[in-house]
Amino acid sequence: MNRLSSDVRLPLYQRLRDQLAEQIANNRWRPGEAIPTEAALSSEYCLSTGTVRKAIDMLVNENILERQQGRGTFIRRPQFQSSLFRFFRFQSVSGERQVPESRILSIEPVTAPSAVSQALGLPLDAPVIRMIRLRLLDAQPVLAEEIWLPQVQFQTLLDTDLSRHGPLLYPIYEELCGQVVAYAEETLTAESINEVHARLLQVPVNSAVVVIERLARNYAGEPLEWRRSRGHASHFRYSVDIR
Repeated sequence: MNRLSSDVRLPLYQRLRDQLAEQIANNRWRPGEAIPTEAALSSEYCLSTGTVRKAIDMLVNENILERQQGRGTFIRRPQFQSSLFRFFRFQSVSGERQVPESRILSIEPVTAPSAVSQALGLPLDAPVIRMIRLRLLDAQPVLAEEIWLPQVQFQTLLDTDLSRHGPLLYPIYEELCGQVVAYAEETLTAESINEVHARLLQVPVNSAVVVIERLARNYAGEPLEWRRSRGHASHFRYSVDIR
């Protein structure tokens, strides 16, 4: 029998939700894998099926789990690539959507600046990894990304030739470091670009660029990655369905 380890002042379903989220973050079940049935979890934790169902409902509403009719409840694997196209339109001359090429320019261990330590929930000057990545279309830079990671969890990346892996970072985090990104919060702003990023994007200094700031978290809600993606304003688009 498993025991709930979170705050005893919380309702049982909330404590079970926290326990399951922690186990998911610790890879008890992998993304795409089914969790035990409600009956099995009821037996494991000595809780009513109603309590278990409420805990699972919370995780479903948070997009950590997903129910599949007739099959069970599974760890949801989010699709982050689509977010790129929510804000930027990358098309060929014929109008076909294109996925930009990914090129990592640098990856190095540094101490966390104040903004980074605050975003990642780390002490000031904690060891972090700073990655600079370009996204290109037809060899022309369209996005410049500055990516920050806690070094303790992602040390393996410093000893790896990332060019031998695919263009998507989150599968690399999972495969090499055992760190699974479950969800992310994104903020959209605009700014005048400084000299460093203007050189990367090959635009004049002080040009207007769109900035997507993303904080990615694991299934337990712990920050894993903070990135700022700067893109050409000419590629920017915003669309929303209002019903």
